[in-house]
Amino acid sequence: MARIGIIGAGSWGTALAFELSGNGHSITIWSIDPEEVRMLNTYHEQKVKLPGVILKDTITATDKLDIAIFGMDLLVLAVPSPFTRQTARKMQPYVEDGQLIVSVAKGIEEDTLLTLSEIIEQEIPQCRTAVLCGPTHAEEVGRSLPTAIVAGSTDDRTARYVQDIFMSRTFRVYTSPDILGMQIGAALKNVVALAAGISDGLGFGDNTRAALITRGIAEIGRIGCAMGGKPETFAGLTGTGDLIVTCSSMHSRNRRAGILIGQGKTPKEAMDEVQQVVEGVFSAKAAKQLSEKYKVDTPIINEVYAVLFEGRNAADAVTDLMLRDKKQEQENGKEHDNL
Repeated sequence: MARIGIIGAGSWGTALAFELSGNGHSITIWSIDPEEVRMLNTYHEQKVKLPGVILKDTITATDKLDIAIFGMDLLVLAVPSPFTRQTARKMQPYVEDGQLIVSVAKGIEEDTLLTLSEIIEQEIPQCRTAVLCGPTHAEEVGRSLPTAIVAGSTDDRTARYVQDIFMSRTFRVYTSPDILGMQIGAALKNVVALAAGISDGLGFGDNTRAALITRGIAEIGRIGCAMGGKPETFAGLTGTGDLIVTCSSMHSRNRRAGILIGQGKTPKEAMDEVQQVVEGVFSAKAAKQLSEKYKVDTPIINEVYAVLFEGRNAADAVTDLMLRDKKQEQENGKEHDNL
């Protein structure tokens, strides 16, 4: 049995608490919100963000960071990606030398273009880091539906340790050394999910969504490989797998926000209605900057950025994607250019 502190009591942090407690681990959840802490300790349920998932009464919640960190074998950092740096900075004084932090959020920091594990290492230099990514909706993990995910670390022993901690009959964990590629895929798929949602909101069909998913993974892979990620990572669970589930499910807050934008709401109105952090909106800025920095062609990402931040009409964006110059999908067996 491991002692695990989960930093962040949103839907994903709560679902992982449910999963890990089922493996017999001792769980403490931290939330910045005292009311959320009271709710979890009183009802053993995240009634707002993950209703219906009942936690074991052995799980305790706290708003004291030191309690959630001191003496823990493993820390799971599960706050939304825009809050990773400020949370890591608050954690730093309490983290012991060599203490393992597993990053489970998905995003790229706008200003620095750093991955979340890089932010954690920058703010908490004494820690070890790993990442957990894949096609995993909290709502389904909380119902113990079969799920596959990837534990990533540059150190194989660390990756296998995380694998052992999380693995269960319904939660299958693979390992990977490509933590850069994993995090790029995890972050940028949210941008493509916004595009898929916008397409659905405009009334387009399965053909359109399939095209966006397929060409979207080409754009993600193009950026990721230029940064040093491995092509096979983008064909796996943290690339294609994560993209498919995020573009296809109504559990996806990014797809839901995209649908509302396609129906005519502003990005702010869409985010307000979803009532959760829509990480693809933040990742779109980073994705645009990365495509420019590494000089790769990303028309879908570019159009999503224009809709979100430049007032572009969503229907016009789709039309422009369809009317681009004719392209060859592959050249000599290699992916050539975009939709």
